[in-house]
Amino acid sequence: MAFIEIRTFPDPVLRKIAEPVKNVTEEILKLSGDMIETMRLSNGAGLAANQVGVPIRLITIEEHLNKQENRHIVLINPVIVETDSEETAEEGCLSLPKFYEYIKRAKKVLARGVNLEGETIEIECEGQLARAIQHEIDHLNGILFIDHLSPVKKDLFKKKYLKGGK
Repeated sequence: MAFIEIRTFPDPVLRKIAEPVKNVTEEILKLSGDMIETMRLSNGAGLAANQVGVPIRLITIEEHLNKQENRHIVLINPVIVETDSEETAEEGCLSLPKFYEYIKRAKKVLARGVNLEGETIEIECEGQLARAIQHEIDHLNGILFIDHLSPVKKDLFKKKYLKGGK
């Protein structure tokens, strides 16, 4: 496994809509392992492939959020099937270092994707795991968590982050 450079805002790859993965190949297996290593070394909760410059539909989620199985989650071509309730909690992003804000998201989600064995799986979750899955799937759609901010908070972000207040 190897560390991959994480792309940071405003890198254009973060706004690209990721392409579906057709097959689980050796390249996908290696990339997912490198993403897990990168995520762990960066103290992240999740990572989307486009955050490391590869605009394909692949996400990894840190094992401590997966309390049911206590192992990393790797989802290929993930989608949110259902959502329930809402909650607001603080989020950060490896592509927006040192910027945190409160974001409203679904409290519970049912996500579907393909695992590294090529099997379709569903994950029913809530709390931090649900938030991480939604956050990473947003990345695959070219959406950053700052896109969920109110206009006033977006202006504050621009003033603080873009003008060197990192």
